[in-house]
Amino acid sequence: MTSVIYRVNRYHIQETKMVQRLTYRRRLSYNTKSNRRRVVRTPGGKLVYQYLKKPKKTPRCGHCKDKLRGIQPARPMERSRMCKRKKTVKRVYGGVLCHKCVKERIVRAFLIEEQKIVVKVMKAQQATEKTKKTEK
Repeated sequence: MTSVIYRVNRYHIQETKMVQRLTYRRRLSYNTKSNRRRVVRTPGGKLVYQYLKKPKKTPRCGHCKDKLRGIQPARPMERSRMCKRKKTVKRVYGGVLCHKCVKERIVRAFLIEEQKIVVKVMKAQQATEKTKKTEK
């Protein structure tokens, strides 16, 4: 459906081609993030707009903000329809924290507990030393 039209201006002849007009398929006519589209040629030879979806995002770690591995990227509504297997990882805090942050938390908790035990032992030793001094 392309034909050549010659426009004669004052000084030169300008060649322009007739191009098929494209119309929006939806009501929104502004060039926004939600109204992105691309031109596609149909099997019948027509040019039409094909609307594009927004890019999917991978969830991020709540502590260090790294991308979480093993979780499928998706749009929020799409994620609500996904099965649990695709949204989480079989681990403590799976789908919320990355493996490094979970390991860090476990090690920190262990060291804090060890510190508490050491403090208890030290207090017990001091108590026994005091009782020995009072006996003498």
